[in-house]
Amino acid sequence: MRWLFILHESFQSAYRTVTLNKLRTFLSLLGVTIGIFSIVSVFTVLDSMESNMRKAVESFGTDIIVVEKWPWAPENGTEFAWWEYINRPVALLREYESLKDRMKDIQSACFISVIGTDIEYLDNKAEDMMLWGTSSEFEEIRSFDIYQGRFLSPQEISSGKNIGIIGYTIADELFQGRSPLGKSIRVKGKKITVVGVFAKEGKSIFGGGSTDQVVLVPVGFMATMVDLKNESSNPQIWVKAAEGMSVDELKVALRQTMRSIRRLNPRVKDNFALNETSLMSAGIDQIFKVVNVAGAFIGIFAVLVGAFGIANIMFVSVKERTNIIGIQKALGAKSFYIILEVLIESVLLSVIGGILGLLLIYIGTFIARAQDFEIYLHAGNVFLGLIISSVVGLIAGLMPAFTAARLDPVKAINSTF
Repeated sequence: MRWLFILHESFQSAYRTVTLNKLRTFLSLLGVTIGIFSIVSVFTVLDSMESNMRKAVESFGTDIIVVEKWPWAPENGTEFAWWEYINRPVALLREYESLKDRMKDIQSACFISVIGTDIEYLDNKAEDMMLWGTSSEFEEIRSFDIYQGRFLSPQEISSGKNIGIIGYTIADELFQGRSPLGKSIRVKGKKITVVGVFAKEGKSIFGGGSTDQVVLVPVGFMATMVDLKNESSNPQIWVKAAEGMSVDELKVALRQTMRSIRRLNPRVKDNFALNETSLMSAGIDQIFKVVNVAGAFIGIFAVLVGAFGIANIMFVSVKERTNIIGIQKALGAKSFYIILEVLIESVLLSVIGGILGLLLIYIGTFIARAQDFEIYLHAGNVFLGLIISSVVGLIAGLMPAFTAARLDPVKAINSTF
């Protein structure tokens, strides 16, 4: 019963502190609100970024090697030798066909070319979209869902028909709720009949990695619009390992095959890059280890401001209640009772500020999602915010609590605020 009485008194005291001087309380709680908002929003954004990055990597899988001109990172841990890479030839369509014929033990190989372009339908235009030209193995390597219509058949892709799949964003901008199926869009002066719409994926951290802003067409039809031998068309060969084959085994076999296709002398360096999607996951882990530490430091400084605010309001609260504390001690209240009462009040006020900060973040996630950014306030971050605000309140209330406990009853009763 004693604990219930202490909690009741602390709640009443906290309520009086909040209601008697609203401006002072607001300014003090604002520090905690901003602090919790800062640290939890940082972790929320980082968690969402990490989740989106991993989702983008998972859409390709971790058993794929991309053959292209430029490496994603310095090769063999050396300096990024751009002066060597710039003279390399690009991946060619005939090399993809030769590679597929020679490597019978792989699961699949796909050729893809990517350019940026505008998409038109009647008077509507979707600017800065992506045009992907692919071979028929695309759906075996890249995971995706079809929202409307269907995917291209192998026969349609091999024949180079002027048909395509459009992304969710393109469908929304050009057709504004109407069905795009069977309609003809215009890309670089060429008509493309829409036979399907990709399901919404959300904005990708890799920019063009999401299908939302993509028109996918047969690579043969793509060749009528751009030069696939030119670097500006970003030609790549995606190779997927067979079941039971490791990425290292695939890389060794792929290097030997590509060197043979390009007839490279044993003494000559590779003139192509073999980029592993599995390395992205490892890179993500390393990046976010550093970024999370940096985010924690940013949040800690913001929370310290809130702690000073709560400490300030508690010192004023103790000063206002000096007479009451004196009477309590005169009637036999123990020091731990006074300390506990002040600490509970401090924690309650800090948690209120923390809840307000979390509420602001929750509202912010809705605004972000309305702008097509996948950001969610996870339960773990909510729990983190409440724990931090509780600890801040506890630490901020220690000095005021011990100051109140050390008051002399006689002097406290006779004091005036």
